[in-house]
Parts: sequence; C-alpha cells; structure tokens
Amino acid sequence: MARMVRIEDLAGSAAGGDEVAAFELAMCYASGSGGVTVDLVQAHCWFNVAAACGYRAAQDWRHEIATEMSAREVIEAQKLARATLAGMFRKAA
Repeated sequence: MARMVRIEDLAGSAAGGDEVAAFELAMCYASGSGGVTVDLVQAHCWFNVAAACGYRAAQDWRHEIATEMSAREVIEAQKLARATLAGMFRKAA
C-alpha cells in the first residue's frame, strides 16, 4: 500500500531544503492532489525552490506551468520562492 504523505510534512521538509519534497509539493499544487486545490503560484514557487536545490526536472515543470500563468502570477511566485530560499539560507547559516 502506498504511503500517504501529509502536505504539512512535505512543506516542512521542502522548506528545510529537501528538493524531492519541494518537487512533490509543487506537483500537489499543480495538480490539486494531496488535499490542496490547484494553485499555480504555489506550484511555481515550489518548482523554483526544488530547482534551486538541485532537482533538475523541476525547471521543466516550472516552465510548463508558467505558460498557464499571467506575468503578475509568475512575479508573485518568484517573490515567494526568493523569500523561501532566503529563509532556508538563514537557517543554514
């Protein structure tokens, strides 16, 4: 039987720098799975975080959903990703 991962657990691991968790969280937001509604801004944010942490496929997925977003939404997602990454780097320092 597949193990159910809670969104809160994914978010915590992703915010801690786990690139796989960031990618999985982005996929949940992109597809509306795991108990969350589709949120392309959050999906883009977490694909960006996953890519910055080394998950190469996240770059392609980020690009793919960006084509479905307005410029304002992409900017919002980028700001969220920068804030998330800055928080990760502060914790590491």
